[in-house]
Amino acid sequence: MEKVEEIIDLGSFDERFYAIVGRGDENLKLFSQLFGVKVLARGTEILIRGEEQKVRNMSNFIREMMREFAKGPLSSAEVRDRAKAFVKGVSEITMPDSEEVILITHKRKAIVPKTENQKKYVKAIKENDVVFGIGPAGTGKTYLAMAMALAHLKEKKVSKIILTRPAVEAGEKLGYLPGTIAEKVDPYLRPLYDALYDMVDYDKAAYMLERNIIEIAPLAFMRGRTLNDAFIILDEAQNSTREQMKMFLTRIGFGSKVVITGDITQIDLPRKEESGLVEAIHVLANVEGISFVKFGQEDVVRHPVVARIIRAYEDYEKKQSAGKEKGKRSKSQVSQ
Repeated sequence: MEKVEEIIDLGSFDERFYAIVGRGDENLKLFSQLFGVKVLARGTEILIRGEEQKVRNMSNFIREMMREFAKGPLSSAEVRDRAKAFVKGVSEITMPDSEEVILITHKRKAIVPKTENQKKYVKAIKENDVVFGIGPAGTGKTYLAMAMALAHLKEKKVSKIILTRPAVEAGEKLGYLPGTIAEKVDPYLRPLYDALYDMVDYDKAAYMLERNIIEIAPLAFMRGRTLNDAFIILDEAQNSTREQMKMFLTRIGFGSKVVITGDITQIDLPRKEESGLVEAIHVLANVEGISFVKFGQEDVVRHPVVARIIRAYEDYEKKQSAGKEKGKRSKSQVSQ
């Protein structure tokens, strides 16, 4: 198995450094045994070398200790006890079938598809260039797409991740918000940040965002670009216009994979505007390399009340539609 290496700088030879490293590097020797990696101290840096997952576990532990020191001092013995508990926690994770695991997060949580439609969705992303995930909130459309994007990046199948979504009110209200363009559109992109930070620790996410390995931008910023060797997620696509959807789909370059998510029951566009997602469902239904996966209330993985809310709205809308249809028939009979 391929070996990887990671370096963590503890900053200075202070109380924190000696508590983590231990007297005569005794803690590092223990860490090597516990985590199954090679650990060395070079100045204020700790070098970790070994199998990727083991190196990640070790680096996550060191960073966790650094965060703990920000709250208050720890002794060398306490750090050793924390290391033993940490390794025990990792080993006690009940891992699903390894073929189903998409990603292990920095919190040591295995992300796997939980429903049949989610499994179809993940399989479709693996096998197709463009995948549409369509369904109600809470069905894992965006979350699983983010996990697949990070897995592709980790496996070097792509060189960057691009996350985008329409800013529906950009034409009218964004100008009144304070700050730069990036700060104005940030509220619209916040759900994408939330998913990212749930899977990757803050420091690593910040590094990838700073280096543009992960790029988050409103849909309007995609115009004129060709997106090569990237995993691209278009979220909330039901709020894209026909022109925006066509523009976005024609940005796809070589070596790229695209996932488009949306809920056609929650379109926020002005009434005269037709949703680009709704049109794409009809236009692209039989195009090779494009797959559509539809989710229902049975796929909701949020709080159980969310599924009940969705069901209640669906029942209400059916009754409304039935009432309107009955009214039309009554008017038709009267006119005759």
